[in-house]
Amino acid sequence: MLSGLIHFSKGSIVTASTTPVAVTLTPRTALAIRVVGWLAIVAGILMIAAGGTAWGLVSSELAAERIIVADDAALLPGMPVTGPFTAYAEAEVISEHALEASEGSTYAELDREDPVRATVMNASFLRASLFTSVVAFGVAALVIGLGLFLGVLGWVLTRLSPRDS
Repeated sequence: MLSGLIHFSKGSIVTASTTPVAVTLTPRTALAIRVVGWLAIVAGILMIAAGGTAWGLVSSELAAERIIVADDAALLPGMPVTGPFTAYAEAEVISEHALEASEGSTYAELDREDPVRATVMNASFLRASLFTSVVAFGVAALVIGLGLFLGVLGWVLTRLSPRDS
């Protein structure tokens, strides 16, 4: 039997109360709560592993390219590009260099015959690739965070469910 500070009022509205309320679970319900808790723990572990693997894969692929953040970058100059912050820093400095080379014009603004257009196009592709890796790091971090949340939620469910029911 569990007790808590839950009060059920008219219209099924749940409000906090200082009066303890007893909640009785059938053995089958208690078992179901424990099973869901364990499933959440396993799913959380798998999500943490998947997110960590994705993070490691993106990081190692970036490292294999041997990109170094340009020395004139505002953020992390001279650092190898292996993570989200260095990838972002390099993408930003590539943009600055491309705009400098094109005298402030973007790829779309340059004449088709302008010889600088190919340089600006390559810069645009490089920036898009680096920003894709930044997004991939973000998704990996989100998956890891959700995995941690699921694991904790599962642990709580296994602890709340009585074993003697």
